[in-house]
Amino acid sequence: MLTIKNCSFSYSRKGEPTINDFSLQLKEGGVYGLLGSNGAGKSTLLQLITGLLTPSSGEITFDGVSTRLRRPSTLENMFIVPEEIGLPALKLDKFAELNGVFYPNFSKEDMYRHLDTFGLDRNVRLDKLSMGQKKKVALAFAMACNTKLLLMDEPTNGLDIPAKSAFRKFIIESMSDDRIFVISTHQVRDVSQILDHILIMDNRKVLLDRTVAEIQSCMKFMDTVNPELIEKALYAVKGLGGASVILPNNDDDDSELNLELLFDFAISNPEKLNSIFE
Repeated sequence: MLTIKNCSFSYSRKGEPTINDFSLQLKEGGVYGLLGSNGAGKSTLLQLITGLLTPSSGEITFDGVSTRLRRPSTLENMFIVPEEIGLPALKLDKFAELNGVFYPNFSKEDMYRHLDTFGLDRNVRLDKLSMGQKKKVALAFAMACNTKLLLMDEPTNGLDIPAKSAFRKFIIESMSDDRIFVISTHQVRDVSQILDHILIMDNRKVLLDRTVAEIQSCMKFMDTVNPELIEKALYAVKGLGGASVILPNNDDDDSELNLELLFDFAISNPEKLNSIFE
């Protein structure tokens, strides 16, 4: 449904490209985790996808239509929640009335249901909210638009622990086979349980593009003090008295995905990591 083909982008003509010859394809029915170091281009990529920025070369298409055209029929089926939330001096109902009309599948009932999940009053005035409350309102409205493509930039920043749990709940409840969710984040522990596809990018390119099922079928993650296991690990980070390791999953064992460890592996040796899947 979403195809990025050989895209490059720079914020200045003489500057280094933020995105360079970047290609990716996102399929329906996936919750994608977009991971990368600061400055890797994650936020830029999200803005390119929605047409807020225009690539200097290459093409991005959504349902076969170039997003740079910003056609209403395209924009009504995508929504982006930025990291920094700015909301007008309006009551929520008025905000929903003015903005919901741009999204044919917007549901005020869904918005109220998501607000209830966050434990937030329905009759709020948007300019009186804290940063965390603004993030909750923005997420509730975004989810209620019921777009095919929902992009979220650091969605759990500013959320307290109960709100992070509520966020995971409404992602799971709202996912369907014809939608794509992209969560760009540094807070991997907040979202690791709800992702089914991992994208890791650095140095303006994709380092890893695999489903969680593929990753877990090839690798197992564990903490160990066994020196033999540490020695034969595909990747290991040593700590006091032991190490966190990634081992070949030769026995088809189940293990919990350690996204922080996987990310470190991808950054340090992407060629070795990808060779595991070949």
